Amino acid sequence: MDLDYNKTEVATKFNGLNILAIDYGQKFTGLAMFRPGFDLNPYPFDRIAYKGDDALAKSLAQLIDNELIEVVVLGLPHLTDGTATNMTKTVEAFGKVLQKSLPTGVKMFTQDETLSSFEAKDRMQNSPRYNFKIDMKKIDEVAASIILEDFLKSDVNNLIDLSENS
Repeated sequence: MDLDYNKTEVATKFNGLNILAIDYGQKFTGLAMFRPGFDLNPYPFDRIAYKGDDALAKSLAQLIDNELIEVVVLGLPHLTDGTATNMTKTVEAFGKVLQKSLPTGVKMFTQDETLSSFEAKDRMQNSPRYNFKIDMKKIDEVAASIILEDFLKSDVNNLIDLSENS
């Protein structure tokens, strides 16, 4: 039986709020959205071409404002053993840039994104939605939806609101 994302503790905590997940990339950044209590599942939303951290943060801040996003989840890459990488540090640095550009009141969290791109490729190869093929134009937003699913399945007691630390 598939998980009902609306019944997780995290979904209950953020019931009715618009959530945006971000799969940061230095070519394209994938985006996914979910509104607990309204949407059935997190869904791939879009991707943004990368033109630098400041430009990406500005584009995301505009999208967050336009789409009335109240919770942002930034995927944080690690090795499978949990070790941080150079990309982990890059994404953490971007997270600080993004925090400064977020509209007042928007909460920001990170979520481990280990193997999300690998899982996205697997899902696409096994889904009629993607004609059983990997669509490189959609891979980043599918990975973002996996990051959002993982966030919704996480322990509500372990969530750290980064916007409270800025």
